[in-house]
Amino acid sequence: VIHHPKYQESKRIAIFLSMPDEIQTEEIIKDIFKQGKECFIPRYKPDSNHMDMLKLSSAEDISSLTLTSWNILQPSDDDSAREEALAGGGLDLIFMPGLGFDKKGNRLGRGKGYYDTYLERCMKHASGKPYTIALAFREQICESVPVAENDVQVDEILYEDC
Repeated sequence: VIHHPKYQESKRIAIFLSMPDEIQTEEIIKDIFKQGKECFIPRYKPDSNHMDMLKLSSAEDISSLTLTSWNILQPSDDDSAREEALAGGGLDLIFMPGLGFDKKGNRLGRGKGYYDTYLERCMKHASGKPYTIALAFREQICESVPVAENDVQVDEILYEDC
């Protein structure tokens, strides 16, 4: 990941804080800060499909985050001091999680449409749609995954031996 050309050229990167069954992102986050890039993480709004990407100040900043009922660390709802990526310069790159992927770039998420809705908002931003890379285990690559009309394909899927 850290040698990927899109990662190397990106300055503003959004990345998920991994759950135990996902590709672990902690080392990538540390490298984002080591390289002097800006790091944004998701804050999901419960009972909706709205998500914002909020800026982390450091890798250590993760320890100050709140654990949600979904067992995900994220900035609290009343945390208004953090920059939201689309309120500023947008994003260059988004690393995305998922449950399954196919080689056409279709992604099966957890069913709420958070990333699809966020990418629609990105497309309306002056900086445009960021490049998207899904991080997957080889076992998550399927012949095809079900898609809906509003699903946004990922630009690239990275997995072992790809």
